[in-house]
Formats: sequence, C-alpha cells, structure tokens
Amino acid sequence: MKFAVLDFETTGNQPSDEIIQAGLVILEDTEITGRYASFIKPSGPIPEFITTLTGITDQMVESAPSVESVMAQMAPMLEDAVLVGHNVSFDLGFLQRGLDISGYRPFSGRVLDTLDFLRMLFPMLGSLQLSMVTQTMEIPHERPHQADSDAEATALLWVKVLERFEDLDLLTVQRLSYLFEMENTDLSWFLKEILGLKEIATPVDPNLDRYFRQYSLKAGEWGEEKKPRADKEWLDKPFEEFHAYLTERMKEKFPGYEERPAQAQMIRDVQGALSDSAHLLIEAGTGTGKSLAYLIPALHYGISEEKKIVVSTHTIQLQEQLRQRDIPLLQELFPFGFEAAVLKGRNHYLCLRKFETKVNTADFANGRDDRLTAAQMTVWLSDTERGDDEELYLTSKGNDFWQDVQSDADSCLNRHCPWFRRCFYHRAKHESTQADVIIVNHSLLFTDIKAENRLLPAYSQLIVDEAHHFEEVAAKHLGLELHYLSFVHTLTWLYKDSRSGLLPLVSMRIQEHAAGDKASKWLRAIVDVEEKLVEAKEHWDELSQLLYDFAGMSASASDPASAEAGQLVVRVKPAMLPPSWETLRKMEENIYVGLGEASRQLDRLLNDWKDVQDDLGIQTLVTDLNGAGKDLDRHRDTLHRFMHMPEQDDVYWLEASSQFKSKSLQLVSVPADVSAILRQFFFDAKDSIILTSATLSVDKKFHYICEQLGLMENSPSGKVRTVILPSPFQYREQALVAVPRDFPNIKGSAAEAYYIEKLTESLRDVAVATNGRMLVLFTSYRMLKAVHQRLKEELASRGIQVLGQGMDGGNRSKLTRMFKDSAASVLLGTSSFWEGVDIPGDALSCLAIVRLPFQPPNHPLVEAKCELYKEKGQNPFIKYSVPQAVIRFKQGFGRLVRTATDKGTVIVYDTRVIDTAYGKHFLYSLPGPKIEHMTTSQLVPRIMEWMRSEEG
Repeated sequence: MKFAVLDFETTGNQPSDEIIQAGLVILEDTEITGRYASFIKPSGPIPEFITTLTGITDQMVESAPSVESVMAQMAPMLEDAVLVGHNVSFDLGFLQRGLDISGYRPFSGRVLDTLDFLRMLFPMLGSLQLSMVTQTMEIPHERPHQADSDAEATALLWVKVLERFEDLDLLTVQRLSYLFEMENTDLSWFLKEILGLKEIATPVDPNLDRYFRQYSLKAGEWGEEKKPRADKEWLDKPFEEFHAYLTERMKEKFPGYEERPAQAQMIRDVQGALSDSAHLLIEAGTGTGKSLAYLIPALHYGISEEKKIVVSTHTIQLQEQLRQRDIPLLQELFPFGFEAAVLKGRNHYLCLRKFETKVNTADFANGRDDRLTAAQMTVWLSDTERGDDEELYLTSKGNDFWQDVQSDADSCLNRHCPWFRRCFYHRAKHESTQADVIIVNHSLLFTDIKAENRLLPAYSQLIVDEAHHFEEVAAKHLGLELHYLSFVHTLTWLYKDSRSGLLPLVSMRIQEHAAGDKASKWLRAIVDVEEKLVEAKEHWDELSQLLYDFAGMSASASDPASAEAGQLVVRVKPAMLPPSWETLRKMEENIYVGLGEASRQLDRLLNDWKDVQDDLGIQTLVTDLNGAGKDLDRHRDTLHRFMHMPEQDDVYWLEASSQFKSKSLQLVSVPADVSAILRQFFFDAKDSIILTSATLSVDKKFHYICEQLGLMENSPSGKVRTVILPSPFQYREQALVAVPRDFPNIKGSAAEAYYIEKLTESLRDVAVATNGRMLVLFTSYRMLKAVHQRLKEELASRGIQVLGQGMDGGNRSKLTRMFKDSAASVLLGTSSFWEGVDIPGDALSCLAIVRLPFQPPNHPLVEAKCELYKEKGQNPFIKYSVPQAVIRFKQGFGRLVRTATDKGTVIVYDTRVIDTAYGKHFLYSLPGPKIEHMTTSQLVPRIMEWMRSEEG
C-alpha cells in the first residue's frame, strides 16, 4: 500500500494563512521510496511568533518557489496514495486550498491521522505531541516544527504504527475493526484492510491461551498462594548484622558505593522506633535516600516479627518509584525473598465486566471519541497486568468513559462475576493480603477508615512518606464533597432519554422477554422512577444555578480579585446564613423526598427481579442499577447534609468557575481540626508510625506538625520521637539565597502593577545572565499570567523560551520535560510546581520565589483554622499561617539542589523575609545555604560571580 506522509508549516491556522514550507515522504508499505521538501514564498512577511516556533525567517523564503510550483511537484506524488499526517486535518485543509489555487482537482484519496493510531495502539504514551512521541520512540527528529523534518519523523512514526499492527494478536485486531465497522470512515476502511492481511498471515493463532470472553489479556488468573520463604536463618540474626550484609551487597553491585551518614542514621532510627513501638517524625532532606532508609529496617522488622508493613505516599509518582526502582533493588539484594504489593483506590482499576457491557451494547455517548477510547483500552488489555488507569493516556472525554467502566464496590458481582479471576482490583487486593509490605497512598488510608477497615489487611506498623500532606489529605477525605457533574452523571447513568441509560435498557429487555400483568407493572414502575429522576435533575439544575449566583455575589463582595480571576470560593457559615437559604433548603427538600421515593421504588423492582434476572437477561443491568442507586443515595445524602450543616465543627463552602458557571459548582465540607480523629484511628490505634518528609520542621522544631497531627513533641513517655537528619549536600557551597532588599512591596492595585513591571525587568536580566535555566515560582496565577506575556516578548529576541503553566500547557510533567529539553528556557509555575518537580544538573541554575507562599487568609479552611486559634487565645498568623508558609517555602527551595553536584541561586523577591520579625523563620528553616541581601542592581553581577566560582 502506498502512503503519502505530509506536513506543512504555515503563517497561521486560519483559511487566509499561507504555506511557507512543505514536506512529503512516500512509503510503499514500510519502505521510504521518495521525498520532497521545499520552502514556499508567501505574499507577506512571516509573523514573528511563527519564526520563533519554526525558525523559518523571511530571508529563508525570499527566493523560494511559489505555492503553484510546489503543488505541481507534489500532485503527481500524491496519486493513488493514502494521505497520512499528524493532526492531518490541518495539513489536508491547506493542501486542498493549495491544489485549488494551483488549478488542480482536490485530493480525493483516503486520509489517515497518526493521532488516532497513537491513541489506539500506544495507549500508555504520556503525550501525543510529535516531538514528545519521537523522543519516546527514539525516532530521529532533528528540527521539530520544520516541514521536512516533521514529515520524515511522521513517516518513521507511521512505520512504527504498521509494525505495531503486526505485533498485535488476531483477536485484538478483530476487536478494533468491530468497534468501527458501523462507521463509513477511512479509519474503518483501513482497519478492515489490516484485519484482512492479519487473517491471511495467521493461519494458526499462537495466542489462544491469552483469549478470554473474546478479549486478549496479558494478565492471567490470580489466586496463587504465598510461596514459603527460603533462607529463614537470616531472620534470627541481629539487625546490625543484616544491615552490614546489605551494605556489602551494595558495594558489590555499585563500585565505589559508600553509605551516606544521614541514611545510616535514619535506618537505625526507624529500626529503633519499630522495635520500641514508638512513633517517629524524621525530617530527611533531598539526597538522603530515605526510601531505602525506611524500607530496609521496616522489611526486616515486619518479616522477622510476621507483621504487615504499610507504606503510604502522597503522590502516584513516589508510589511508582517505590514499585519500579526501590523494591526490585531490595528484592535483588536481600538474602531472603519478600513480596511487595501496590494497592490504590478502587476507582483506579478497570472493571472488565463494565467494559465488556459498554462495548457490547455500543454505549458510546461521545461517538467516535468513545470508540477510540474503547479501542485504546482493548489494545491496553493485551499489554497491562495491573489494569491501573495511571498507565493510560486519556483525553477529557476518555476520562468520562473511564468513569463508566471503573471498578466500584456497589456494582461488583464479586465471585459471581465471570471476570472475577481476571479482575484487576481483586488481584491487587489479593496480592496485598499476601504481601510483606503494601504501598498505598494517603487517600486510601482514610478511605479505609471510612470503610471501617475493610479495604486494607490489618496492620499495626505504618510508614508515611511525604508526611507534610498527611493532615491536609485527612481533612479532605474525612469530609464531604459533591460536584454538580457527579450528581448529573449518576442521574443520566440511570436515565438519559428513552433509549439511553440503565432503566430504558431494562425496559427493552422486559419487553423482549416478559409479558402479562407483572411485566406491565414493572414497566409502569420504571416510567414512574424515570419521571422522578427527570424531575430531580430539573430541581438540581435550578438549585445549582441559585447556589452559583449566591457564590458569585458573595465572592464579588468579599474577594473581588479572585472573582475577577474567575475562581469563586465562598464560605457558608451555619450561624450566618443568608435569608434566601431557607428557600434553597426547600428546593433541596424536594430533591431529597423525590429521590427517596425513586430509591424505594427501585429497591422494590430490584427485589422483584432477583429471582428472574437470568430469564430476563438483565443480571448485569441489575448489578449496575444497584450500584447507581447507592451512588444516587450518597449524592442525595451529601447534598442534604451540606444544606442543613449538622456538624458544627466542620467548615462548609462553595467552589465554582465563572467560565463553566453552575456546571462547575462544588459543595465542600471538611473538619476544621482532624487531630482528634488522627489520634483515634492512627496514633492511639497503631503500634508504630514513622512520618518522614524533607519538610516537617519549622525553626528546626516539630511544634507545628505535631499540633496538626495531635501529637506531643518529645513526650515524657518517649512514644513520640523527632529527628532532623543532617543534609548530605554542602548547601553553603551549592546554594546562594539572594534577597533584593530594595524590591517594591505589594499594597494596592497600583503597587501591584509597579511590582510586576520591576519583577519582569529583573527576571529578564537574570534570565539573560543565566541563559534561561530558570524556574520561577508564583503564588498567584493572575500574576504569573501578567508576567508571562511581557517576559516572553522581552526574551524572544535573545533566543530564550518562556514556558508558562496554563499558557503553554497545564500538564506539569509535560512542561518540565519541555523545560529540560530546551537549551535556554524560563519556566513559570504556580502551586503544583512548588514540590515534586525534579530538574537536576545544568538544566536549572536559578530558582526565583516571587512571593512568600502564604495561603489566602480568606480561604474557608484557613479562616476556620484561624478562628480556632483565636478561641484558644493564640495568634493564628504566627501559630498557623507562618509555619504553613515556611514548610511550603522549604519545598520550593528544594527544587534547586537535587544532587551533590548541583549549584545555583535562589532569588527571593519578597522583602518581608528580611524586613519582618517573622521573616527569620523562613531563612532559619533552610538547610544552611549562603544568604545575602543586596540591591536589585547587584543581583546579576553577584549571580555571575557565583556561577564563575562554580566553573573555577
């Protein structure tokens, strides 16, 4: 088959724009047989932003041929070819216009988009951007955003697509073709062609053992019992001897290895706390190797004492690091075997029964996009052993699809499910019961508490990594949350219209398989339930709109800056409810009563169908109806609790976006103080809890974190221990903290405009001196946006790229990767960039902290916590706001030095750090860098001097 792989560079993406470069590569099957590339002279100058993006200048196209000349060369090459492109609709539009103005007929052949096939065939790809894909697949791509290079890279990518089809087993290709067979599209045609070739090439299918219920699965049945442990004699030896043995094994594996003193101390401290049944808070900075420092003693203790160890992280990133790097290393080094398991919240796993039903009933609400997601998952099933959504790259509509097929307790058939022995969630749960160490996240720990400890096996030893988030996650998961769309999703899952939803599907089955009075009674009852659901949806829409209006008016009065930025966050106080709240409660009461009646009717129907569901062919639908009904009850109860606010110690608030209005409405309720709950379910209930992070202390003390967790620092009983480990880095030689003492402050709108002007100027000068390699941390997205455009314009002529969170992409990993890959770049980030971003080496030499990271004082939770301090006669700013900001500040500072060879500068553009009494807490809490303050004009010379000392 002949393929023509096309790419154009243009002056923009509007119909009036022109082509400035063409690239075309011809393939016969997988062999390149021809190439064509040319610049094209446009009628006017190339826009500056296009030159910045592509590197194509007016001089490069000055003597180039016209579009007519180029089309004359390309048109014969396109004959009898299938057109292929990356986001091909863009190139096809310009091709058709180019052919038309050159007097040629429009291209009428088949057209295929590599984006569709990447989504389908490479479901675990983290990005579909061409430069990212080529990097991941190790495809040469020398000049991204130039047509000849892009066309060549896309052609090689297309070869990978064709090779991937060859690697897939026959059943998977049949499944893909089946998904699109009702479409009269070029994609459907191509899949049929591939299937025909596959069937000819596979007279005997070697993969039959992977097939189950018409799907190809990499994951076999689970259920093997735990293997007996070998080398038990090691378990009777003292820990010191075991530790010495491991150190020798590390030296054998890594020549030149020396155990770091801080890591050795942490190993001893963790082992001591576990042995003595004590709680330990241990601050261990970057470079300590804390993962191994807690895993080594914990595994030895747990296996020796036959006790299960649970390790909890805040981020998926750390969970995966433990799974993929640290655990395999220790399994290789340990003198005895051990089992480790990762267990996530149930919604992270695919329910195979739901997925099968959705595909078999062609329940594709988003049409082609849902078919692509179903195809993506079909291929993924032939690759995955875990069925974990973190492996999948899903679009926004793909995430909606996932909500329909994710595992959940309410609709689970358990052992009655035909997929039970292949179920991903039950496999993970079974592995956790067999494991010596279970890796979970903080969210699952608190979900387990709410589920009365039914999710995790019994444990008495817990290690909490990234522990500075523990209290925050506790508050979120022990509270209530209801999103407008979650409620609507459940309502429409039950009934969307006469043909869509679980109830209409049951009606159709009853009409097909039953008759008589009983069937008529059921059908009438279903219609009655559907009417109540429609009525509830109307009331919910009306109530949501009124709540949104209330939030908008309240935010405009109390926080005009946030309201102007489009983010509405409004506290609702039980003691100060507006007069209109009673009207809103009455509307909620209508929803509560109506859905209560619908729920009782649905329960009666489900009870009636219990013994006849197999005869009616509705067993799966009944299970899903039961799950959806329980979901609806939860949403109804959450709304009722929010509107009536029975918990006086909880904080209630509304959130919404002015862009999406009432459809973005979120109702939130959390406990203002979770310390008593943490004591009850964790610190009083568990023998030993190890809490570790790079940022637990303030002023080298643990007062703040202990108070938040309900612990007594250095308690007389010795139950609570605290340790700050020495840093493995030489911060005084590696990090310079520079504070421009004459920098303006922010008070009033005019002062803010002046501050942004001066900040942009300073960032520009520093970025030029450091040739980019700069991360700028903001506390306000509004300010980031204001600086981004100005700085981009200022640095464009210097060849320095400016990347802004939310402007050049919202995905943190993708932006970080773009920053690392760029020779000269400045990255502007807000909240999520203050921690978890790892940019070691030369890619980052300067970190700028724009403002001290205080939480907004008018955020409902911050406000409520401050009220609690005031009630105790304490200063909430000093006792709560400053310590919280210090810990965040330390996290931001930690982005600069990631290895023993890193060196750079941290600029703090907030003079409060030296001008106020509380500023000393920020600087004193840092791990010993060189701290200097100077005038703004002295910044660049001092940074240059610091960098030269590095080179020297």
